[in-house]
Amino acid sequence: MRSYWSKAAVAVLPVLGLAALAGAPAQADPTTTTRQVDYRGHRFTVPASWPVVDLDQNPRACVRFDRHALYLGHPGADQDCPSHAVGRTEALLVEPDDNTAAEQGTEAEPVERQYRARTAEVTVTATYDKNPELVRAILTGAEVMSAAHLVPVVPPAPPRAVSAVPASATDHTGHGFDTCTAPSSAAMRAWRKSSPYRAVGIYIGGSKRACSQPNLTESWVREQAAAGWRFVPLYVGRQASGITSPAVQGASAAQDAIVEAVALGFGPGSVLYYDMEAYPATYTSKVLAFQKAWTEELHSWGFLSGWYSSSSSGIADLVARYGDHTMPDVIYDGLWNGFADTYDPLVPSGYWADHRRIHQYSGGHRETWGGTTIEIDQDYLDVRLATDSVSGAQATR
Repeated sequence: MRSYWSKAAVAVLPVLGLAALAGAPAQADPTTTTRQVDYRGHRFTVPASWPVVDLDQNPRACVRFDRHALYLGHPGADQDCPSHAVGRTEALLVEPDDNTAAEQGTEAEPVERQYRARTAEVTVTATYDKNPELVRAILTGAEVMSAAHLVPVVPPAPPRAVSAVPASATDHTGHGFDTCTAPSSAAMRAWRKSSPYRAVGIYIGGSKRACSQPNLTESWVREQAAAGWRFVPLYVGRQASGITSPAVQGASAAQDAIVEAVALGFGPGSVLYYDMEAYPATYTSKVLAFQKAWTEELHSWGFLSGWYSSSSSGIADLVARYGDHTMPDVIYDGLWNGFADTYDPLVPSGYWADHRRIHQYSGGHRETWGGTTIEIDQDYLDVRLATDSVSGAQATR
């Protein structure tokens, strides 16, 4: 995950107050019953219905941003998370921070739908969906955000990529798994030694990424690649119902995915996958236009395009347009039939042939290997596309 402090050095807008950012003063719903939680010199006033999770006492608690909650402490390295979760809502993670020399202030990250705040005592990640005013009110009341220090960040353009791992790190034929939060290095070692899996799906970013990622760093990617692991980098952004300007939003998602991927060490020639969950047929045209923009933008930067979706919606829609639409390079087919292969009766054998398929064949369940238990989805991969650059595309612009 890229450092949110370094982004401010890339590009920022002039400092704005809360009213200028939201169009109205931030305030909590006065009809909501609240509770006050004191932590390291700050008082957080949150809805009484929110659970408060002490991560020091519960180090395996899963820090999820798709549920209302206040988390206190650092997320554990071995969180007990679901295999898959999608979405963001109003939630706060408050971590201790004794680095008084570090830059303090608050950054608004609209692409990720979150605020990042730092004081001399804490750092806070505050996510939101439909009620950013609520989290701003909580942060302001806790004196970790002020109108004078709120800086909305302009998402940077994808940087020049210097790969920490080869593009072949996103190639694999054989068994893989995906899970909501990247496992610890110790867990990965145990599974590498004992399990049949050799590829792991990792959630690199996006406004709908639900689980925190304390382990997912460039050094973690380097370490796992050196151990022989291969990767399925997944970006989980807006879903079908949230697509309003497909071309703009698809291209923007691709640019942000590249920024996140490069920060983790993935460079041109790597396959980056969009996670588009199942959707009704009424959204088909918007989703396909979004996917087209996603794919074309990735190609323009030298990356390859992957597309995860349900067999009966996103994949079926692509099949129906095969030959007259800009297709992803790889399909990641959600079809829970229990068969560890890349066959789908809805997908003709000549479509995405030549090592361009992944099949998610089983949903969330727990497996234990080497004494370490993780909840996973099971995948079978047949991807062999690694290149130093995409034909006709630029690695940098």
